Amino acid sequence: MRRPVAVRVVGPMQWIVYPALIAVAATIVLQTPVELFGLQLPEPVIPMVLAFAWPLIRPSVLAPLVLAALGLLLDVLTWGPLGLWGLTFLVIYSVVLISRSFLAGQDTAVLFVWYAACCALAFVLAYVVMAIVAGTPASLIAVFLQVLPTLLLFPFAHRLIERFEDGDVRFR
Repeated sequence: MRRPVAVRVVGPMQWIVYPALIAVAATIVLQTPVELFGLQLPEPVIPMVLAFAWPLIRPSVLAPLVLAALGLLLDVLTWGPLGLWGLTFLVIYSVVLISRSFLAGQDTAVLFVWYAACCALAFVLAYVVMAIVAGTPASLIAVFLQVLPTLLLFPFAHRLIERFEDGDVRFR
């Protein structure tokens, strides 16, 4: 007699909606003007984790739409030009989606190097667009102080990939 096997159903709520809501909440919390001992809260670009992890988990039509909405929210919260971060997230999503066959099953160190390269690409793109729109380039120190905490978010991207990577074997 065969034993029943528990099937783990992974739908868009688990790997898109809930992480997006967590990213929205964390972004809003970290955008609050709190000063502690003369220091302000770090301002990482939290949806970068999702832009990197989602194409590795599963190709989707919903993910780019959610990334564009998260980008618009980040633009509104940071008083940036509308569409800047949405464009940046979609570029990162497409780069990772194109390289998905290479990145699937890679070691953590390889994924971190790709995550760092994607962060560098995103911030260079945002820096260039802001320099063109504003007419003057932003402070490189301020950009570095935003890149560093964003890089430190890699364990969350890796956890998300590990948790949902084998949720649906149709895309392997």
